[in-house]
Parts: sequence; structure tokens; C-alpha cells
Amino acid sequence: MKNYRSIEEVVHPAPAHMVGNGFRVMSYHPNDDSFGKRMSPFFLMDYNAEVDFPPTNDPRGVGVHPHRGFETVTIAYKGAVAHHDSFGNSGIIKAGDVQWMTAGAGILHKEYHEKSYAAQGGPFQMIQLWVNLPKKFKLTKPKYQAILHSEKAALTLPDNKGTVHVIAGEYEGLKGPASTFSPLEMYDIRLEAGGKMTLNVPAHFNTGILLLDGEVNVNTSQLVGSENFVVFTNTAGEILIEANKKSTLLFLSGAPLNEPVASYGPFVMNTVQEIQEAFDDLNAGKFGKLE
Repeated sequence: MKNYRSIEEVVHPAPAHMVGNGFRVMSYHPNDDSFGKRMSPFFLMDYNAEVDFPPTNDPRGVGVHPHRGFETVTIAYKGAVAHHDSFGNSGIIKAGDVQWMTAGAGILHKEYHEKSYAAQGGPFQMIQLWVNLPKKFKLTKPKYQAILHSEKAALTLPDNKGTVHVIAGEYEGLKGPASTFSPLEMYDIRLEAGGKMTLNVPAHFNTGILLLDGEVNVNTSQLVGSENFVVFTNTAGEILIEANKKSTLLFLSGAPLNEPVASYGPFVMNTVQEIQEAFDDLNAGKFGKLE
């Protein structure tokens, strides 16, 4: 008999809300606690389930805002997002691409629907994760990793029943292109009906799977539908995923940081004093300039 890693909870999303005027997102809070406490080093997960935006010549999005102490990871599934920051980085992510921004010591940032997508409108589906930085890297120099879908390490499952795209970490010997500040695994998984796969990560890693769309059985017994997040216990055992229909999943697993957390709005630090310092530095212009 297989030793499966136990399911702790299947989490339904909170009601959707708008971030700016371009992102209609749902958040997840395992065990009625903050996502960041249960899923460290992942601090927040906002899922913009598929929605159709009408055409516009004034691209929707989020205006200039600051970040410090963590990383933002945006994964595009449908639509396209443009990005600019106060260190001169810019880019466009389209379906399958990933935008991995290390805010570190402080950055100003804005993101909005890419101009040509906005002009034609259509389906839009995205995820944004906040990945907390360990204390010793909180004030690291900001940087930006642009990861194209074609650059992800990819493993085709038997009988062409699906593909595992490795964004960070390693799966079956394939390493993802993203560099990280703490050990973590992040896989973009696409399964056809009848596709199945197993996952094995260290027992102490905080581990969860978001089912974006479709329907799967987890560990032969738990039926999971679209937009639900499966949280696993921190115990040894493999995870078996079997797709009843075509499904898209995001697998997250990482070593917990086990450090104090103080957060306020766009800042994730270790102490309240560091939050105040972040505001002081922002007001002093130390995060740069961005129009």
C-alpha cells in the first residue's frame, strides 16, 4: 500500500475583489490563518481566475506602488501583462511566461494589461505570489527574472497525458530556471484527462497545490475541483495526482523560514520597526522614481 502524504485541508477561495482596475483576484487562507504563516516561504497567493475584459485604449492595471522585503512572482495563463519598475526593468509576460521580481531593499513598481491585449480584450487569467525573503536577504539588491514559457524545464508524462513545467526547484532531474533565496519548488502542471503523476518533497516543506481549472483526484480519495487549494500535512509520503478532465495546477512547496514576520501593505519585514524604516526610506526617495 502506498504511503501518501496526508491532506490537511482543501481551501476554498475568498470572494473575488479587484486590485486596481485590471486584476480580479481571489485569495486563500488555510486553517482560517494567514496564507503566509501556513505556507512560508510563500506569503500571499492571489488568483485571477479566467475573466473576459472588454477592449479599451486605456490599459487597466495597478499604478505605481512600493515593495520591500519579498519577491513577487506573476504567472500568466491567458492575456498579457506589462511591467515597469524604478530600476529600469520592464517587460511583457504572455501565456505561460513568469515575471519574478525581487523587491529586496525597495522598489517602485507598476503593472497593467499589455497595450495590444487591452485594445482587443479577451480572456485573462493570472496568478501572483509573494515569496518572503529570509531575514539576511531582506535588503538585497532588487532584481528581475523574466522567464519565458519556452525556458521552463519541461517533462512530458507517459502517453502524452500531460506536462510538468519546472519554474523553480527540480522535478525528476529537471531544474527550473528561477533562482531563489530559500529552498522551494514551483511547478506549472498541465494534465490531460487520464493523466497522472507523483510528487515527492521533503517532509518538513510546506506544500500545497492550486487547481486552477479542471478536476483531479488526490491520493486516490480526495476529489478536488477548480479554484481550490489543497494543503498537505508536513509528513513524509508521496502525492498522487490523477486528472478526471483536462486540468491546470500550480504546485508549491518550500522550506519554512521560521522567522518573525511583520507586514503592512506592500512591506514584509521581521519587525514593526523595520516597517517604519521602510516608510521612512520610501518617503526619502530611496526606492527610486517611477512615473
